[in-house]
Amino acid sequence: MNVSPLAQLSRPAKRLFDLLEGSAEEPMRWPDASQLGAALGTSASGRYTFTEENRRRLIEPARELVELLLRERYRLLGLYSEVVAAGLADMDAEVWARLAGERGPIAVAELRVLFGWELELRALFAEAMRMASSSPPRPPAAVLDWLAAQPGYLDFARTALETAVARVTAIHAGEIPYRAEKAFENGETETLGRAVRMALHRDEPWLPDLLHSLVRGIAVAPTPAKTLPSQALLFEIARAAEDYPTPEVIIALRTARRITRHAGVPKELDRKFKRIEPALANRLEVAFRLPDGQVRQVVGDHTAVITTDGGVELSWWHGDKKLKSVPAAVKRDHPEEVKRLRELAKQTAQQQATLARALEAGYTNEPPPPYRQLEGHAITDRLIWEFEVAPGVWRAQLGLSVPDVPVRLWHPARASVEEVRAWREVVESKELRQPYKQAFREVYLLTPAEETTGTYSNRFAGHVVDYRKLRALFKDRGWKSHYLGFWDGGHNDGAAQRVLAGGQWRATLSHGLYEEGYALTDQVHFHRLAGGVWHQAPLREVPALVFSEAMRDVDLFVAVTSITTDPHWSDQGPDQMQDYWRTGSFAALTSSAEVRRDALSRLIGRTAIADRCTLTDRFLVVRGDLRTYKIHLGSANILMEPNDAYLCIVAAHGPHTGLFLPFEEDGRLSLILSKAFLLANDTAITDTSIVRQIRA
Repeated sequence: MNVSPLAQLSRPAKRLFDLLEGSAEEPMRWPDASQLGAALGTSASGRYTFTEENRRRLIEPARELVELLLRERYRLLGLYSEVVAAGLADMDAEVWARLAGERGPIAVAELRVLFGWELELRALFAEAMRMASSSPPRPPAAVLDWLAAQPGYLDFARTALETAVARVTAIHAGEIPYRAEKAFENGETETLGRAVRMALHRDEPWLPDLLHSLVRGIAVAPTPAKTLPSQALLFEIARAAEDYPTPEVIIALRTARRITRHAGVPKELDRKFKRIEPALANRLEVAFRLPDGQVRQVVGDHTAVITTDGGVELSWWHGDKKLKSVPAAVKRDHPEEVKRLRELAKQTAQQQATLARALEAGYTNEPPPPYRQLEGHAITDRLIWEFEVAPGVWRAQLGLSVPDVPVRLWHPARASVEEVRAWREVVESKELRQPYKQAFREVYLLTPAEETTGTYSNRFAGHVVDYRKLRALFKDRGWKSHYLGFWDGGHNDGAAQRVLAGGQWRATLSHGLYEEGYALTDQVHFHRLAGGVWHQAPLREVPALVFSEAMRDVDLFVAVTSITTDPHWSDQGPDQMQDYWRTGSFAALTSSAEVRRDALSRLIGRTAIADRCTLTDRFLVVRGDLRTYKIHLGSANILMEPNDAYLCIVAAHGPHTGLFLPFEEDGRLSLILSKAFLLANDTAITDTSIVRQIRA
């Protein structure tokens, strides 16, 4: 009778498993390959000690197991578990011969490093790869740090990438025959991905040049074909960049997107860029290397200029004259250059947004990040900075060009009411478009209710929100969460988390599914990292800026995604959701709405409808000719006097577009002004649905 290889594996695996697990006295257990692999991997975790006596006990069953593995054509254990088993059996040479014959040279070079390690290190490596729980494995930062410290591995990583570049260069030179998707052999893509991931995490200075050459080489065939030397490695590098982005790897991947001829590659890279670029904002010192994006380039008889003052603009000039559009001659003679410059302008806009996010994230870091790296960068001229001119004495000014003294970004939480008011007036009078909301930034202080609850805040609990929009905002603001769903095995309750203060603090927003497509917000908690473990902290111990910045994000989540911002909810959905809509649509203002009120108090007086507008505690009241309207400063929903009848206006466009707005983070300020201009001249409204409501 034929016995399957897995059945043959059972008896030696059982003996070895029992010895490793210390379970020889327990009832018979027959471990499968994954259980034995786990036992081999965890054997060096402190539960088992590889003394000489223990190794003598293990050698016989280990040899029986390895001999079986060598006879079989298919791998019955994980690759790295076999490396551990080889060490237990004193059969390195035999196992090495088999594995080296199955894998490409770069992967073999990694195995050579592993076979040079003691048994404990092999077992720890095998367990780390097993626990990475993805294929290829995506080891976390702690594992990469450990791996870089092991004998020979960091040098191997650099050599592996140099070897890969040399091979791709040879393919493009015709020295190695080109075969689509065959630039790398068995195991090499995973090995190179691990090397890239480690170097990106450590921000190795030798990596950018190697990546530039490698990514360009694998993105396009050396022939006119629309294939690639290695799509697999290109995407593995992109996955590594999702976890450990740098400006240089993003630029390399964007170059690959531009030059590849494969139709599907740009689409996949675009999906990855949506995760890579926001993640860069969480690596402050790395993100500060982003270029300022300003370009001046001669194209034929004209000059293309990309500027970043208040916004990214690509303009065309002929001498000293700025043209309204791309010159016809440039379009005709240099179409590829026009395309490249347009893509560069889009890339610059994304880089500016990423850098602004990184600067925001620096608020909670103590000590402050090395802002000096940005000196001379155009983005710094539109920000307010503080300089320590004497011990404990900070002076604020626009721009970063100052003597060499400690510097930090100005935050209203550290300023007096008078100073905040003065800086807001400066921003408005100069019509200064700041890269993020700074002068008009909200401040969130601990409330008496939160002091009472102690370890959690209910300030933004109980809001019904659009879950799809909420998830998008989580990603945009750097919060991580699992997708919730009612499917089998899905989660109904979740926790979105953001790490702040350089990894020392973590904020958590609990939320759960409410109905299909909607979620319900819950408590906010804070944890402090101590001894490598997260510990829940009382709210009173959370640093003021950490608390304020986290709560600001949660306020933004609710303000943008709450169903109270949808004017259609007045007459749809279950009764309990309509009750929530009515209550929330005209509730007391949150901190973000209070800042919006302050901005409107400055703006309205400069408009043509100033004499028709009045600000109250919650509303912008607009006097029309037919009725008087109350626009809520939080939801932008409208009530009509004298009976507070609801007026549904989905969107509005008014003649205020030339009015300078000091911020527009969620579009609500512009929407309120649009509705105000529309309603101030209500006799000119032609939309029949609006007119019918007003005259009802």
